[in-house]
Amino acid sequence: MPDPEIAVLLDDLVFPEGPRWHDGRLVFSDMHAQEVVAVAPDGDRTVLAQVPNNPSGLGWLPNGRLLVVSMEDRRVLRQEPDGALVEHADLSALATGSCNDMVVDAAGRAYVGHFGFDLHGGSDFQEASLIVVTPDGAATVAAGELGFPNGTVITPDGGTMIVAESFAGRLTAFEIGADGALSNRRVWAELGVPPDGICLDAEGCIWVAVPRPGGFLRVAQGGEVRQRVELDGFGGFACMLGGADRRTLFLLEARTSTPAKIEGRGNGRIRTMRVDVPGAGRP
Repeated sequence: MPDPEIAVLLDDLVFPEGPRWHDGRLVFSDMHAQEVVAVAPDGDRTVLAQVPNNPSGLGWLPNGRLLVVSMEDRRVLRQEPDGALVEHADLSALATGSCNDMVVDAAGRAYVGHFGFDLHGGSDFQEASLIVVTPDGAATVAAGELGFPNGTVITPDGGTMIVAESFAGRLTAFEIGADGALSNRRVWAELGVPPDGICLDAEGCIWVAVPRPGGFLRVAQGGEVRQRVELDGFGGFACMLGGADRRTLFLLEARTSTPAKIEGRGNGRIRTMRVDVPGAGRP
């Protein structure tokens, strides 16, 4: 397969994460700029919210309200019609590290991962959990003993969740019950590299962002790599299939994810690539 044509959409970001295709725009968190941003295909951008404790995962309730993970204070915030952010759920009693990515299902249940330990403070690794937040803001642990749960997707039928375990080098699947409970945990793919953000396509393959060695992989269940995008000088941190036909792959890249090493805007960028298989499922 010839190398695909990749175009720059934005190249003056600090650290882009959590991309979602919503209402004709890519919505993402510029985490260390403390902004939630929407960008149109022509590059026109709008700041939707300011999140002082660093935004990460994004999603929407059935009523259209935006949910944002506020990392450092371990909360999920909800944006009201006037643009104000209010607390949707406090996860500080359940999350043992900074909160991270999130996927919201069709019923409005938000599944939120966390680091499990102080990643940037030099603490020893500890396993983490996936926390489920009901639409009324009640939070419980949905699954434990995860190696840094990160990007998460839900299949189109709503029956399966797949989560990237960054520190375990694998994608792990669960069945989703009618009540939102997770069961039948199993390995979906062993990767041998640390997966970060992920997105699902209509053939059941998953695009995986890989911070190091930097790049993006299209992976089939079982671990076969069917397509690869390599990076030089950047790491892959998240990806999303969007556009009018969901055949535009948005590649979220950064030179470093370590806050002390980020030198401001220009550390991160978003590029786009056309693919043959459209996106599917959630987010």
